[in-house]
Amino acid sequence: MEFLKNLKDHAARVVISLCILLFFLLNATGAFEFEFIKGLENFSYDMRLNWLKSDTVDERIVIVDIDEKSLAEQGRWPWSRNKLATLVDQLFDEYKINVLGFDVVFAEKDESSGLKNLERIQKNYLVDDANFQQIINDLKPKLDYDQTFANALKNRKVVLGYYFRQGNTEQNSNTGVLPDASFIDGNFKGKSIDFMRAQGFGGNLDLLQKSAASAGHFNPQPDNDGISRKVPMLVEFGGNYYEALSIAVARLAINSPRLEAGFAEGLGVSKKYAGLEWLKLGTRYIPVDRDVAALIPYRGRQGSFNYVSATDVLNGKVPVDALKNKIVLVGTTAPGLMDLRATPVQNIYAGVEIHANVIAGILDQNIKERPAYTMGAEVLLLIILGVLLALYIPVLSPLVATLVTIGGIVVMTLGNLAIWQFGNLVLPLSSILLMIISIYFVNMSYGFFVESRGKRQLAGLFGQYVPPELVDEMAKDPEAFNLEGESRDLTVLFSDVRGFTSIAEGLDPKQLSQLMNELLSPMTQVIHQHRGTIDKYMGDAVMAFWGAPLSDPEHPKHALQAAMKMIEALKPMNVSFAEKGWPAVDIGIGLNSGMMTVGNMGSSFRMAYTVMGDAVNVGARLEALTRIYGVHIIVSESIKNRVPEYLYRELDIVRVKGKEQPVAIYEPICELGMEDKSIKDELKFYREAVKLYRAKNWDSAELQFLNLQKAYPKALIYVIYAQRIAHFRQNPPPEVWDGVFNFDHK
Repeated sequence: MEFLKNLKDHAARVVISLCILLFFLLNATGAFEFEFIKGLENFSYDMRLNWLKSDTVDERIVIVDIDEKSLAEQGRWPWSRNKLATLVDQLFDEYKINVLGFDVVFAEKDESSGLKNLERIQKNYLVDDANFQQIINDLKPKLDYDQTFANALKNRKVVLGYYFRQGNTEQNSNTGVLPDASFIDGNFKGKSIDFMRAQGFGGNLDLLQKSAASAGHFNPQPDNDGISRKVPMLVEFGGNYYEALSIAVARLAINSPRLEAGFAEGLGVSKKYAGLEWLKLGTRYIPVDRDVAALIPYRGRQGSFNYVSATDVLNGKVPVDALKNKIVLVGTTAPGLMDLRATPVQNIYAGVEIHANVIAGILDQNIKERPAYTMGAEVLLLIILGVLLALYIPVLSPLVATLVTIGGIVVMTLGNLAIWQFGNLVLPLSSILLMIISIYFVNMSYGFFVESRGKRQLAGLFGQYVPPELVDEMAKDPEAFNLEGESRDLTVLFSDVRGFTSIAEGLDPKQLSQLMNELLSPMTQVIHQHRGTIDKYMGDAVMAFWGAPLSDPEHPKHALQAAMKMIEALKPMNVSFAEKGWPAVDIGIGLNSGMMTVGNMGSSFRMAYTVMGDAVNVGARLEALTRIYGVHIIVSESIKNRVPEYLYRELDIVRVKGKEQPVAIYEPICELGMEDKSIKDELKFYREAVKLYRAKNWDSAELQFLNLQKAYPKALIYVIYAQRIAHFRQNPPPEVWDGVFNFDHK
């Protein structure tokens, strides 16, 4: 009775605790999915994986690495197919490997031999030269590198890689051919399975696919945070189902058993709605989740499998025992070839080693299981613990409640780790621990209201996009801001590093990561200082906008000021880079103002606060034009008209790809009043030259531009106009000509 009386006295706390339990039950059952709980579950998964990973090297699988050394010695990628044929022959004939898998797709014909040009000469120019005809016919088999590569693949355990495209794809966008499907249309008819569904594919040449023993897709399936924790084992395309590269390689390694499907039937589960629980290769099981994806059994950080350089294999420098009877995967760790992934064990991790981990997991039968019924276990644990805590925590003293809470956390954590390690089963952990902590915290702090709630909400919504000082301003009227889409007058900025591929090829992954951090951090700081909102980072590129979420009547001016400061920041930055032995960095920036759609956009899997619209596309095109005109910044006429405090050079009137309406583009020089006499004189002569050019007065215009070239040899714009005049002399523009130059590329 005393217990019931205490419960009655603490009824509000019990109700709040039960509401917390309901909250977590809704998330566990999928009625409402809360991203932060999913993020915490991913974090707890990563922690368990790192705590309990084996950290051993698997000697059975070797990665032949197209690394920086290979690119330096053998030439840039892609290599000619005859060189790849030599690599295949070397691996099978000299090193006696067991299975070879390519984490590479060969979608296009190899024309590096020059055979196509020789055949054109044979057909069109030396058709009557019998000796030449005979020589070419004799050379054709040797110069047909695709056939040479195909011959090397025949009758060998070789698995080719390919990929599927998701989302909307253009018609006839498929390349190459697909291998035979693992399961055909109808195998899963009536089953409730969430396959990854593709709308297109990038396959291998038909000649190569027919010559290879098998092929598998290498599509990644990163979680919303960009971390690769699982890979799709089957992908549906056109009603058929295709196996992953790791399955195809493992299947050949264990003498090619047929891939079978296993369903979670029984225990009251109807046959129609039974989920796909595992795939089977002979006696080996591959557990899959409801998305038909398998958790990657990472052994440890990169290097859990032996690596050998591809160039060393070609040159016969690798000991035979290092490769004999091994499963070999050909992939790359070179950063410029863009096959690096973020993983729970390492931020930058070679994609080919992900396949190696899955293959090893299939062979060892140690892939963790996360079947659909784990939801039932989570719900049951939540109910038992939630009800007990809701009833007892309110009536316990703070000390006893704290000890009970800590004890519950310890017991649940140790039990979960034991099931992970010895039962090979992944049960949810973060939601249970978070519920325990939440019920304890609410009970201990009952009656306490969270201060500055509006500010924290705004920080949660917009803190990743805008600087803290703007969040402080927004907090004064939090109801005025939300993530819903709306049309607003904004300014967008696109910035991109010039020659990034060359920079990436000259640095190792760690150096490249450090360089990008040291480049993007000050650039982001400049944007934030001028009230800008970071939209996204796209590799070496930055996209930002002004005027949202916080209204800014002077957004064109602030955006232009930020762009000018970004260019100024390059000089001290490059001095620092030079001291570290890094290459100098140069950037191009495009700016445009206009009506744009702004808000939270994306898919049910991932959302982002971003801008869209025709004005955004123009901004991106202007950034691309900076390379052509040899300037750092190009702005549209809307920027120029709305920020009259600056001196501009009109570069051109262009019609960019995707727009019928021509756009006047300008290079901002400096603030008015800051220019010296020489720049005034230069711009005066330049404007006169442009008038002559648009009047088709070629002789006078050419003379003006040539004089400008001599006086200002570093200005590419004068060379461009001189070249155009030479072109128009040979190919005159229409009689009625508006002076617009058309760009047919992005």
